[in-house]
Amino acid sequence: MTLKTELLREHLRNWREKLKQDSVRAENDRAERAERLAYYQEQTAEKIRAMGEEELYEYIAKLWAMLIWGNKKYVVDKLIQENGFKKVKDELADLVWGEKPIEQRWDRFRSAIKGMGPAMMSEILCHARPEDYVLWNRRAYVGLRYLGIDDLPRYNYQLTGKRYHNLCDTAKVIAREMQNEGISEPDLLTVDFFIWDELQVEENLSQIHKKALTSDGVVSDEVQKTEVGSNFLHNEVRDKLAEIGLWLGFTAKTEVKVADGSKVDAVWEATIGNMGRVIYVFEVQTKGSIDSLILNLLKSLNNPAVQGVVAVSDAAQIEKIKKHAGSVAQLSDKLKYWDYKAVLQVHEALESVNESINSLGLVPQGFLGF
Repeated sequence: MTLKTELLREHLRNWREKLKQDSVRAENDRAERAERLAYYQEQTAEKIRAMGEEELYEYIAKLWAMLIWGNKKYVVDKLIQENGFKKVKDELADLVWGEKPIEQRWDRFRSAIKGMGPAMMSEILCHARPEDYVLWNRRAYVGLRYLGIDDLPRYNYQLTGKRYHNLCDTAKVIAREMQNEGISEPDLLTVDFFIWDELQVEENLSQIHKKALTSDGVVSDEVQKTEVGSNFLHNEVRDKLAEIGLWLGFTAKTEVKVADGSKVDAVWEATIGNMGRVIYVFEVQTKGSIDSLILNLLKSLNNPAVQGVVAVSDAAQIEKIKKHAGSVAQLSDKLKYWDYKAVLQVHEALESVNESINSLGLVPQGFLGF
């Protein structure tokens, strides 16, 4: 950790003065924190396990991480459908209130539950246990990177339980500095408000797509750095492909059977005028047999509604896939290629757009029935 302590203290003093000058805003912020903490701390493990669907919906829909979705009910319904109602509640209860170290609880939840990533997980943890756990999202990444913290997890698949534990320790250092600067009773949710209010200046936000530097100043291509193996990367890219499709107006699903013997990672589907149903198929390749990927895509083309197939992988793998696919006449004309680094960047950009638009409240909840 290379926290720029003097820079942090400068911004803490500036933030403290801004809140002094705008007492109404300061009080509103305190009230919002208190309301969120009261609600999530009241939801004990027993209460989470006993929740009905409406109560679970409220528990998840209240999260700031849900602002990217115009139709929050769709997201919660999909979470239940893909994982099972009881399983979601049991795993949430264990994540938040379990007795095992956070490293183990975090990694277990990531492996067990589809459709709830680190932003939602960490927000729930921060609201329920603000002395222990930090809220981690794109804004936190920007803020801590600005303060000099190196080797931060840029993408979800990089955020293991161990790395999350380390981020919480870093946030606790910031909280101690807050107390030293006269900010009363700071917890890690207060740290999040500080990061959001004070460290999101324009020049910081403009850095988000630039490659990170390691501690010795070497450019780091973080997408290639997998600590948790290719499964988490595969699942993150798969899920984000579906979310990109939804934001673009398609019906999008993951792990879909499109033909006999062919189950693909993601599909985008639309009904277009007199063309009828149109399907685009995506297969993510992070490990395994390229021949198997090609065969799977080839089988998906047996479905006449499939108009295009896309292989998603890193640059080196894409070149190998191109060589293998070049000799398959039925596939080569329809096969497209998408670097998964670009997928993650596109998702990040669309996420920011949707968050901004949905914060305006222009579309009533439930209007967007994907």
